[in-house]
Amino acid sequence: MQRFPDFSPRELLRKLDEGRVDFVVIGGIAAIARGSAQFTQDLDISYAPDEQNLERLGRVLVDLGARLRGVTDDVPFIPDGSTLRRTRVLTLETPIGLIALLAQPDGAPTYDHLRERASPEVVAGVKVRIASLEDLIAMKKAAGRPKDLVAVEELEAIQRLQRERG
Repeated sequence: MQRFPDFSPRELLRKLDEGRVDFVVIGGIAAIARGSAQFTQDLDISYAPDEQNLERLGRVLVDLGARLRGVTDDVPFIPDGSTLRRTRVLTLETPIGLIALLAQPDGAPTYDHLRERASPEVVAGVKVRIASLEDLIAMKKAAGRPKDLVAVEELEAIQRLQRERG
């Protein structure tokens, strides 16, 4: 499997934006955009589940040559709209970085509410929607992994500082 030690989400975000994909950045990059000092090597997104958006997202993934992450065998897999309709979570690798697609992340509200509460931010030179601190905290708590629970503490501290500043 190819490694991406100097991962920058710029190209992945640019491709999603150019493909007119409706998505919200979640996970480590969203936490970093909200002030976290954590490190990440992939882009995590949640996406609108409507047919047109699934087709747009599928086209971007196919054009990128996305493959199942960590699968070295030659398995028949096409990350198109049809595949996206049947999956909740996909972790993929592309020549420009790793991406995790979550249709309905644990702890998150419906996509419409997640998007509504997200804010537009510029990340790596691309304007995208970033999940709210509240939703990031809820998703990290629901994930429950040790690294997520550490992230919750940091994100809650950022949230307290923001409240204190008004």
